[in-house]
Amino acid sequence: MASASTGPAPAPRQITAAGAGLFAAGTGTLAWAVLGERRRFQLRQETVRVLPTGARPLRILHISDLHTVPGQAAKLRFMHSLAALRPELVIDTGDNLSHLQALPFLLEILDPLFAFPGVYVPGSNCYFAPQPKNPTRYLWRTSAADRAGQDEAPQLLPTAQMHRAFDGHGWTGLINRALRLEVAGTVIDFSGVDDPHLHYDRHPGFPQGHDTPADVRIGVAHAPYLRTLDRFAADGADIVFAGHTHGGQVCLPGGRALVSNCDLDPAICKGLIEHRGVTVNISQGLGESRFAPVRLFCPPQAVLVTLTD
Repeated sequence: MASASTGPAPAPRQITAAGAGLFAAGTGTLAWAVLGERRRFQLRQETVRVLPTGARPLRILHISDLHTVPGQAAKLRFMHSLAALRPELVIDTGDNLSHLQALPFLLEILDPLFAFPGVYVPGSNCYFAPQPKNPTRYLWRTSAADRAGQDEAPQLLPTAQMHRAFDGHGWTGLINRALRLEVAGTVIDFSGVDDPHLHYDRHPGFPQGHDTPADVRIGVAHAPYLRTLDRFAADGADIVFAGHTHGGQVCLPGGRALVSNCDLDPAICKGLIEHRGVTVNISQGLGESRFAPVRLFCPPQAVLVTLTD
C-alpha cells in the first residue's frame, strides 16, 4: 500500500531564513522597548465629573513612578514641558527615585512644577533603592519580600531629605494623613496613605469636624491594592489617585497588561477605572527600575485630570 505524501520538507535554507527573520524581529522589538518606547513620553487627559453643580473646573497634574536616574535628559525635558499646562494642583504618587544619587536630579526635574500647589505620598522606591532581580518572578511570586521589592539588605534612599525638599517648595505630604486644603477656590478633603505595597498604609479617613462639606474628597496612594481602594470607597472618596503598576510596563499589542504588580486585575491596572462606585485614576508611570529599563506597548505617561461639575 502506498503511503500518503505529506509534501516536501522545508529546505534548510528556508528554515535558516525563517529563524533569522524571527531573531531580527525579536531583536528589533527589544531594541524599541529599551531605546524607544520608554522615552516616548505622553500626556493623557481625562475629565471627571465629581464637583458640586456650578463649581469651576480644577486641573490636576498626576505624576507617578519617575524612578529617577541622574542624566535622564528626555525625562527632564518632558517634565519641564508640563509646567506649560498651568495645573492648579500636582499630585505625586511616589516611586520617585531609582538611584542612590538621584535626589538632586529629581529636584531639577520637578523644579518648574514646584510653582504649583502639590501633594505627595511615597512608594517603595522612595524608601529603598531597586536591586537586580529576575523580573519573571512577578508572574508567580507573591511573598511579602517580593511585595516590598527588596532583598535581605536593602539600600536606603534619602527619603527624609526628599520630603523636606518637597515641603520646602510648598508641597504637602499625605503620609497616613487626612487634611483639608483650598486649591484655586476648591475645598478639598484629602486622605493619603503610606505605601500599601510595603504594608505601611494606615488609613486616616477624611477630615472631620468642619462646619461645611468639602467640594471633593480625594484619596491618594502609591499602590492600588484592593484593600486600599475598598477603604477609600468605604470612607467616602469621590476620586482616588494611584500609580505603582507602570500600566503593566511590558504589554501585549494594544496595551493589554500581563501583570499589575499588585492584586488588581491586570486588565484594569491603568487609566480611569471604577471601583465600588469610586473613580480611580491609575497612572502608568513616567519611568521604570534602572535594572529593568524596558517598556513595550505602554509608554511613560503623565495625566492631566480636570475635575468638573
